[in-house]
Order: sequence, then structure tokens, then C-alpha cells
Amino acid sequence: MTNEINFTQEFYKNLEIKGYKGKIVSAKHIPDLQQAVPKYHKLKFLDPVFYEDYKPYFEFEPEVDFSEIKSLFIISVPVPQFEAIFHWNNNKISLLIPPTYLYGLKIINDMIDFVGEILKPGGYNVAYARLPQKTLAVRCGLAEYGRNNITYINGMGSFHRLTTIYSDFPTEEDNWRELQMMDLCKECSACTRKCPTGAIPNDRFLLRVERCITYHNEQPGDVPFPEWIDPKGHNCLVGCLHCQKVCPANKEVRNWTEPGPEFSEEETKLIMNGIKFDDLPTETKKKFEKFEFVNYFEVFHRNLTPFFNKT
Repeated sequence: MTNEINFTQEFYKNLEIKGYKGKIVSAKHIPDLQQAVPKYHKLKFLDPVFYEDYKPYFEFEPEVDFSEIKSLFIISVPVPQFEAIFHWNNNKISLLIPPTYLYGLKIINDMIDFVGEILKPGGYNVAYARLPQKTLAVRCGLAEYGRNNITYINGMGSFHRLTTIYSDFPTEEDNWRELQMMDLCKECSACTRKCPTGAIPNDRFLLRVERCITYHNEQPGDVPFPEWIDPKGHNCLVGCLHCQKVCPANKEVRNWTEPGPEFSEEETKLIMNGIKFDDLPTETKKKFEKFEFVNYFEVFHRNLTPFFNKT
């Protein structure tokens, strides 16, 4: 028991040193996470197309190469929004990328190393966990939901990225609770009023995902935007920041922006002409690889069109 306490204390001490936030959760709650989203699907609260798109993530099965999962380590890393710049018809077009898109693999690997360095001297194993992390973060008390169904963490707002690690480290820690919305949301409707597509309802807590701009601009690049989305509603290269920008919980971080990729006139023309990623010049490919944004390349042509039509 003493060793477990020491490892737990080491985890929380290192979180503070790094500027992260995190929790250790007993693996006994994995079944709760497995049912968290499917139950809403069964009640027909979720758009069926959306559910099928993300079904492998919602209906997860833990897979590790060690004998037993005993704990979950969930960590939140503060992350800024990024500015992507495109040169087009002698104009410089600046578009934001929300905090959860760039450097995803780097953060995952960093968190595996972070937890591993603490636990491996004790003979414990770690592995990346793919599961409904927002639900886990709120249920364990690390985060609270906003009315927009995005997680908010004290000191970080929604400008953070969650990573969860499986381990065979035994834990007595258990802060499991019911899902909670921020008290701030109870008297605030800023996000509801700002959302241009009506995705954040007043009559229920669950987001109407099928109305969300983020859901539509993450679809494969050959899937057009629905006609009911006003082109003026688009505000990011991928994802959306309308609700996060007006949220009072983000007042300290909403302007935190770091440089993202910049594309020359020639590079932008190649993208808009529908070139395949493998056919891009080497230097252009390196930009996507540097920011770990390759998986979103195919949506660029469609997502950029509303902004370019304005110039």
C-alpha cells in the first residue's frame, strides 16, 4: 500500500510541475464508460448517422498486452488554438484551428512516456486507451461539461487535450460521480445564442450533433456541406470555435493563439485543384507532417471554399 501511495503522490506532483491536470480512476468503471454513449443511442437521442460514424470509438473494447487493466490515468494538457495562413489571389487568409486537432500523436506519446516514467520503476505497465474521454473526465471530477457538450477544466477552459492511459497499477482512488454541467451554464446561454446552426438546444443537454458545423467539416472531403449551413457560419479551417469564443469560462484563454502552417499561393492552388497528398511537393507534405495534420488534408478543398468565395 505504501508503494501505491508513493506512486500516486509522484503522479500528482509531476502533474503540477508540468502544468497538467489529471486523475487516477479505478478500471472497475470501464463498463460505465462502455454504456455511456450507447444508452443515448438506444433512447434515440443521437443522430443514427453520427453514431455509426463514431461507433468504434463509442463501443470500445480495452486492448492491452499485459494481463489486467486495474486503473486509468486521464491527463489534460493545455493546448492553444492555431492560426493557419493561406495565400490566395494575392490575399492573405488567416483561419483558426481549434485546440484539439494538431500534435495529437505527439501528445499521446508524451503522456505515455509521462506516466511510464513514474510507474515502470515499480514494474507497472502502461498503454494508450481509446475511449469516451470527455465522459471519463467529467465522471472522475477532472472536468465539467459546458452547455455545448465540450469539457472545461479549471485554469484551462476548453483549451486543452485529454489523453487516457491504461495501467495494471492498483488504485484505491475513486472520485466517480454523475455527469455534471458547469454552474456557470445554468444562468448563461451565450453559446446557444452564438451557434449559427442551432446545434446547442435549450430543451435538452445533449448537443444536436447533426446540426454542428464541426461534425460536417470533419466529414470526408467529397461530402458536400448541407445546403442549410450558411457559408457565413464557417469560422475555422476544421472544427468550430463559435461557442468556445463566447464562453465566459474561456475568458482567460480565448485569445491564446500559436502559429500553425502557412501555405504559399502555389501550395494553396495545388490544394484547391484537388491534388492528392502523395503528389504534393516534399516541402508542403512536411508542413502537414510537422503539425500532425495529414489526416485532415482531404477536407481542405471543401472547407476552404466558403472562405475563398468571399475574396
